[in-house]
Amino acid sequence: MHPSRREIVAAFVGGAASLLAQPPAQRRIDVHQHYVSPDYLALLTKKNAVAPVPGFAIWKDYSPAKNLDAMDKAGIATAMLSPTAPGVYFGDADEARKIAREMNEYAAAKMVGAYKGRFGLFAVLPIPDIEGSLREIEYAFDTLKADGVGLLTSYGSKYLGDPAFTPIFEELNKRKAVVYTHPLEASCCLNPVQGVTPQTLEYPTDTMRTLMSLVVSNTATRCPDVKFIFSHAGGTLTSVATRFLGALDPATLAKPVEMNSRLYHVRRFFYDTAGAANAIQLQALKSLVGASQIVYGTDFPFVNAPATSTGVDQSGFTSEELRGINRENALKFLPRLT
Repeated sequence: MHPSRREIVAAFVGGAASLLAQPPAQRRIDVHQHYVSPDYLALLTKKNAVAPVPGFAIWKDYSPAKNLDAMDKAGIATAMLSPTAPGVYFGDADEARKIAREMNEYAAAKMVGAYKGRFGLFAVLPIPDIEGSLREIEYAFDTLKADGVGLLTSYGSKYLGDPAFTPIFEELNKRKAVVYTHPLEASCCLNPVQGVTPQTLEYPTDTMRTLMSLVVSNTATRCPDVKFIFSHAGGTLTSVATRFLGALDPATLAKPVEMNSRLYHVRRFFYDTAGAANAIQLQALKSLVGASQIVYGTDFPFVNAPATSTGVDQSGFTSEELRGINRENALKFLPRLT
């Protein structure tokens, strides 16, 4: 049963419940969780009958109640809901618009509204449909009061810095929006290494491709008010840092960064801990961007959320840094959760 417009608007009356009574360790903000709505599940079921859909088996067993149970076990106060691969566009723009709207309305009424303070929404857009995406941005922010948007790292052969997406980013910049990004197996590189899953190699690589795209296209420079979040500790960012950024000796890292340089943008972006909750990846990321740009994320329901919490807490950060990663860094772009 779909929520009515009255239900959607009413869900936000009174605002989010206060979480201040909870102990700090139990107040994590998870910027990286996924969900499924009834119509989207039906669409994925239909598509999976033709060709395998990533993560389809997980969705058949998903429910908000199971989501909340995992959050409580992991010490997560609030989870931001967002789309993941394969997205909502399968070649039919009208279908994508319909599913994006249904997903956003479902999340707003049945999760964000029904469990006040426990969920937030990074809205789905029907990209590559530009006009449909602009309409959905307006509806998501003005009616549903979304916290941001969730984008895939690439759409067909286009990465987020592609000129085709300029109208979308211009609108998002005007709204000072949060833009969360999630990777997928790009159309250019389907199963290039037999025996290695896309999530292992292609997802981290596609994250870095779109990060580079946003920077070298000057989209990041033209959109200074967009708060970008990249999944999985930035994918391969630290592995290719010198190739992309140039010399990274201690003196270079210590001196002030030139405005709108590649390093400037890399250091203003945010990066979540999903799939990277270990000292090797997170300490490398900290050495490049600082602990202030790292935010907690799990990738639930595809990853064990309590294990992510344990991994982050055991990754060698100070107590102050952990407070930032688990909650306070995210409050910089999610002030309603303060």
